[in-house]
Amino acid sequence: MTLGYSVDALLPKARGGGVLKMGLAKLDEGEWLQPYPDLAAREAGFADYPEGIQLLPEGLAAGEELAVMLGLTGGLPEAARNHHEDMCLLTLRPDEDQYRLVGAAVAWPSDWTPADKIGLPLRALHAPIQGYEEQLASGVDHFMARLKPGAIYGRCNWFIAATGERRWVAEPAEKAFAQVTPENAGETLFVRSERQTLRRLPETGAILFTIGIYVSPLGDLSQDNQQRLARAVASLLEGEGDRRGAGAYADALIGYAAGREEART
Repeated sequence: MTLGYSVDALLPKARGGGVLKMGLAKLDEGEWLQPYPDLAAREAGFADYPEGIQLLPEGLAAGEELAVMLGLTGGLPEAARNHHEDMCLLTLRPDEDQYRLVGAAVAWPSDWTPADKIGLPLRALHAPIQGYEEQLASGVDHFMARLKPGAIYGRCNWFIAATGERRWVAEPAEKAFAQVTPENAGETLFVRSERQTLRRLPETGAILFTIGIYVSPLGDLSQDNQQRLARAVASLLEGEGDRRGAGAYADALIGYAAGREEART
């Protein structure tokens, strides 16, 4: 199954609420990374956010291995600058059973700070995600332990933001979405999707986690995807919606989607 490289293409494959799931799809080598990255945008992203590069000594060898795999010289920062995707490296320390973040080259983070996360094990990395420990942590740990070199897996997700900027720092939801109404939601709400992949590097055994960021105004999406989001947002209000600030924009998004559907029929 291919994932695509746009919000419209990714949304039908993303989880729409309910129990947390990894939702992995096996990818071919040709589906791993975006084939036509905007390298000027990548360079500008890192120039604006130099603290997005964080490396521990234990991640240096894996970064060099990755660069060679991609036909580059250098390490993790050079790999990420030359591709659309932000890139993170995770390794397993002796006598530990959780992978740790040992390298991050992230120009466009989705409301997280690499400097705050570097060195943390997986469960601590995901602690802010409601339900992760209870519903997903054991499955993620099992997947990481069994991932073989050569295999590539992908997944995607989505967030609703009040900005189309690719580096996203969320404001308090009541402030960020204060001006959003059912009438203007198509222009004031932005759908942000992460196209994520996982693969193990064969020499160091590190796991590479890539994050491709795609952002679109709600109004630019297909009407099928607008309806899909309206249904998903309604379900979020019953669970993880607090973390996503859904209560501040859900009614506007649902109302906008209902108006578009009424106009279509």
